[in-house]
Amino acid sequence: MTDRSEEKIAVLEAYLKAQGLFRVYDGSQATPNYSGDIMELDLSSVKPSLAGPKRPHDRVEMDNLKQDFHDCLANNVGFKGFGIAEDKRDAKVNFNFEGEDFELNHGSVVIAAITSCTNTSNSDVMLQAGFIAKNAVAKGLKVKPYIKTSLSPGSGVVTQYLEMAGVTDALNTLGFTVAGYGCMTCIGNSGELPEELSAAITSGDLVVSSVLSGNRNFEGRVHPLTRANFLASPPLCVAYALAGRVDIEWETEPVGQDQDGNNVFLRDIWPSREDMQRATAEHVKAELFREVYSKIAQGTDRWNALNAPEGNMFSWEDNSTYIHNPPFFQSMGKELPELQQIQNAHALCYFGDSITTDHISPAGNIAKTSCAARFLADRGVAQRDFNSYGARRGNDEIMARGTFANVRLVNKLVGAPGPKTMHVPSGETMDIYDAAMRYKNDGVQTIIIGGKEYGSGSSRDWAAKGPYLQGVKAVIAQSFERIHRSNLLGMGILPLQFKAGESGETYELTGSETFNIEIPADIQVGMYTTITASNGKSFQVTMRLDTEPEITYFKNGGILHYVLRKLINA
Repeated sequence: MTDRSEEKIAVLEAYLKAQGLFRVYDGSQATPNYSGDIMELDLSSVKPSLAGPKRPHDRVEMDNLKQDFHDCLANNVGFKGFGIAEDKRDAKVNFNFEGEDFELNHGSVVIAAITSCTNTSNSDVMLQAGFIAKNAVAKGLKVKPYIKTSLSPGSGVVTQYLEMAGVTDALNTLGFTVAGYGCMTCIGNSGELPEELSAAITSGDLVVSSVLSGNRNFEGRVHPLTRANFLASPPLCVAYALAGRVDIEWETEPVGQDQDGNNVFLRDIWPSREDMQRATAEHVKAELFREVYSKIAQGTDRWNALNAPEGNMFSWEDNSTYIHNPPFFQSMGKELPELQQIQNAHALCYFGDSITTDHISPAGNIAKTSCAARFLADRGVAQRDFNSYGARRGNDEIMARGTFANVRLVNKLVGAPGPKTMHVPSGETMDIYDAAMRYKNDGVQTIIIGGKEYGSGSSRDWAAKGPYLQGVKAVIAQSFERIHRSNLLGMGILPLQFKAGESGETYELTGSETFNIEIPADIQVGMYTTITASNGKSFQVTMRLDTEPEITYFKNGGILHYVLRKLINA
């Protein structure tokens, strides 16, 4: 179907057979002996599900989403809670958009996006989304105009088979128009919401929602104003866009009304399995993949017209706000430096559990009140051109200011969510970047205190590079996501782990203390070291340098310095 060559298929088959992974079910093979427990799955128990509202691993059955969302409104602020007071849970805001009056509530959908992650590689569900749209349009159903809808498949092949199946016009009618190919809404590239809508959400302190077919929905990632974000299949993205809210009971509540005012339920527009299998067989052909992928390396006229400089050295432009020469090697010497002790360090931030890489280094839009926004404005960049942190990740000055800039960040050193902290010596509350620079300019070392699963989520190099540029020397947490732990030490930041069952609360840490951390000269894999806090508490933590090469990287000040020294001394 996808036009893989016979040679590649033969290689894959030979490899799978050599590994004992090639299985046919015609009775010609013996039943393999599995090393682990055999898991059984009753297919009749599989139910349509979404994930959210704040993490991709919080699965919610579609039939239970309405109750789950209402429970989340009442629950204390957390992964499954928004902490909305009882007298505020029925809040509604009326607003006018494009000459029409609308009502907004908790659970209203404001973004619905079929975006280019795993699901857009599945032709069955992409076509299913198209046929739901076609059936909905035929019955006169519409998506509210303020809902930002988009379609961003991962391949031009999708565009072609949707067109061949005759569903493109219907998708366009509902607003699911192709916006491009590649990461979009899932990485925060949905753009701004209409001003009238943003004002309504803010004035009512509403928990509005996005529904997207992406892989990530961590806080603040999709959009700063969507506190609830649910991952769903492409057809469900269309369904929830039509409904306009996530707290709908599909079996008993209609999606909308047809031209004659009759209720239309989801079951009325859901295509049959037979129709979908027929559409896939008719329209998803190998020649589509052959045609599209044969042109990938050609580029577009605009791309080919770009003037690219030649030579072995990159031509840095100091005034560029997109690409800037990073300072990672500016203070580096040729010889291995002495290990630096951590003394009288302050906590830059004190976090709880599940601080994700999106909290640490957001990739979405640059907020107009952020440190990065002020930096860009000072250089004459208009707000409409701020773009996103992801687009400007080639500029260290932007990314350092964007570190810990997530609007949903909860820092125990301050009272409200946001990218703020307390500069301990002065007691002032300020942006985390400003506090970091103040500490750095005063020659004061800083650390981060965290809880469980520190650095979870998408692997992101700037979630380690950013804290390095802010002057962070160590992160103490109850546990680390494995890739982020590796990235931290790769930037010369020491990952330290509390003993099992211990945390900052165990030692009555408030984050206002100063900390001394012993860095022994003869570091060993998995060894303990001692932290002494100014509150009189002293405790041991594990140095999470888990291999000999990691110790070498750390002693060099990170992997970048290690590699350069190795090249120089070769």
